[in-house]
Amino acid sequence: MIIISTETKTTTGIPLIQLLDLEKQYLMGNVPVDALCGINLSVEHGEFIAILGPSGSGKSTMLNMIGGLDKPSKGIVKIDGVDLTTLNDSKLAKIRLKIGFVFQFFNLIPRLNARENVELPMSIQGISRTERRERAEKLLETVGLKDRIEHKPSELSGGERQRVAIARALANNPDFLLLDEPTGNIDSKTANELLKLISDLNSEKNVAMVMITHDNNIARYAKRQIHLLDGKIVKEVAT
Repeated sequence: MIIISTETKTTTGIPLIQLLDLEKQYLMGNVPVDALCGINLSVEHGEFIAILGPSGSGKSTMLNMIGGLDKPSKGIVKIDGVDLTTLNDSKLAKIRLKIGFVFQFFNLIPRLNARENVELPMSIQGISRTERRERAEKLLETVGLKDRIEHKPSELSGGERQRVAIARALANNPDFLLLDEPTGNIDSKTANELLKLISDLNSEKNVAMVMITHDNNIARYAKRQIHLLDGKIVKEVAT
């Protein structure tokens, strides 16, 4: 059973994520390189999409735009109707509270145990110690780590560390998760277990998921696939 909060995420009638004519250009020395070329995409509340494409197709750039980690050269990024391109750093930080980030390399704090790693984003939010501890333990139980709560990252397998990372991403009850190759550093059996967990979170609690991957077998867990090539959407597939 998945336990995140006492309430299921509700919809507002406004798309959760909107990308409008999105472009991103970088300079490689003096040479301009187009990473994204006129992307238009909407993601609804509770939707689970996979963004696919080879290296250099623009997947990570798109994820960074959605997460407010980078700014577009042109175009608009909206989260729940709010245009991120108009916000200062302080307001962007508040918007990021709606988002849980899960990365390929876990990014856990080595000196903290699993519970303390999950508590960390809650402590930044000023949540009381008692509530932090209780919520962290529930989340770790949810991801199957009830007996590993006091273990540090060095004492956990790769799959267990990624489960801690997922629990941490859920700590502040986000509207959606951004998952950057979340199974890239674990074996195929553990990857399938994690993807089943992610799929359950999506279906049971209506937490939206945006996952980037280069693997079609991983992408099949999503309900919609967005295929990128050379910074453009070349295909959309409902699964």
